[in-house]
Amino acid sequence: MITNFFIPELNNYDVQELWFQQDGATCHTARATIYLLKDTFGDRLISRFRPVNWPPRSCDLTPLDYLLWGYVKSLVYADKPQTLDHLEDNIRRVIADIRPQMLEKVIENWTSRLDYIRASRGSQMPEIILKM
Repeated sequence: MITNFFIPELNNYDVQELWFQQDGATCHTARATIYLLKDTFGDRLISRFRPVNWPPRSCDLTPLDYLLWGYVKSLVYADKPQTLDHLEDNIRRVIADIRPQMLEKVIENWTSRLDYIRASRGSQMPEIILKM
């Protein structure tokens, strides 16, 4: 996927301005994967054991983790797709139905999380901060 889709898709962007962040799952940090990503992003790779390490409790910081994937997953699997085509159709439909207003709320919530972390000097969030 990285070789056949992701890296070719990056040709549409100025990669020198992009950072890549992934979680520290062992399957995501295999040497071959890290070498591919390091060739593309250099030191702008946020991952386990990289120059910029995966931040602790980062699911508190990353809107994709704390909201979007769970939201999308709950809707994609609501009708229990039985085929790959059905699953793909559901994913496309759910993503297409995400409204700009929802994303604006997500960004507002994300900035409040960052403000909290700055004010607490990086300490753990005592509770989930999620306002939709």
